[in-house]
Amino acid sequence: AAYGKHLFASFGDHVVHVHLGLYGKVSEGSAPAPAPWGALRMRWTNEDWWSDLRGATACEVVTHDEAAAIVARLGPDPLARRPDGARAWRRISRSRAQIGVLLMDQSVIAGVGNVYRAEVLFRQRRSPFDEGRTLSAQEWHQMWVDIVALMRDGVRRGRIVTTRAEDRRRGRVRGEDAHYVYRRAGLACRICGTPVASSVMAARNLFWCPTCQCR
Repeated sequence: AAYGKHLFASFGDHVVHVHLGLYGKVSEGSAPAPAPWGALRMRWTNEDWWSDLRGATACEVVTHDEAAAIVARLGPDPLARRPDGARAWRRISRSRAQIGVLLMDQSVIAGVGNVYRAEVLFRQRRSPFDEGRTLSAQEWHQMWVDIVALMRDGVRRGRIVTTRAEDRRRGRVRGEDAHYVYRRAGLACRICGTPVASSVMAARNLFWCPTCQCR
């Protein structure tokens, strides 16, 4: 099972908890498995298949109660069967923190990463530097609906595409057409032509359009 950026696999009384983080990677293939190499954190094998985990932020065996405690510390997951945007709003509506920081805080929303932060804020025309408490309930509702839709679309596609059809070339979505501002620093905004700006926020690179997302 998955919740936010955390993976859980139950085995009797125990649960394997994995958080990939920035550098976690899974490789796999048909049996027989190759000899272990590098900083291997976990290997799954059977007579037909093998799977190796490397570079994960967390890889541990916990109890079911400990797994539940990990989930309890997280905010609502937009990919949950019934995503609870109201719970995130209770935190955001009272916060003086910048919305660009809040969207990356996993205790506020579980699962939103750097791409979705930049792209959702652009699509909603919100400055990442606005305080959370400056959003109206309606503005937050629209943002939450967009987050849920984009993340579900990402699952279906197996990749993140955030540009609307009318803002990109027809046909198959090329990599350079997939995003509005993410990793497009210095390039022209797709909407207004202003060079996309970049900075660092919450220890991650931030991208935004100074015109479309004016404070």
